[in-house]
Amino acid sequence: MAKGYVKTQASDELQNKALEALEVARDTGKIKKGSNEATKAIERSIAQLVLIGADVEPEEIVMHLAPLCEEKKVPYIFINKQNDIGAASGLDVGSAAAAIIKPGKAKDVIDDLTKQLVALKA
Repeated sequence: MAKGYVKTQASDELQNKALEALEVARDTGKIKKGSNEATKAIERSIAQLVLIGADVEPEEIVMHLAPLCEEKKVPYIFINKQNDIGAASGLDVGSAAAAIIKPGKAKDVIDDLTKQLVALKA
């Protein structure tokens, strides 16, 4: 069940692509894990892509991220399970959010994903 802060629900295919990009960026680039680190990356305009958990409790932890991404023109995607974000980030626990700072070898995937997300929100 999607929460009130989830603006657009991406397909499972797009979510899997974003999680794959996060894994590749973790190994070959640079990522930030958690809502606090993601918030800082967005505010500093260094985030390339932000993944936000759609099942975060309490929702106040992440509900500011989508409007902030829109304000700073940073692409973002909601992922159904925060445990998936945590696993893709290399954690044993869930992560409410993650930001890709340096895409590394995931650059092409992120560029393609960004185009699809823009089309989805249009």
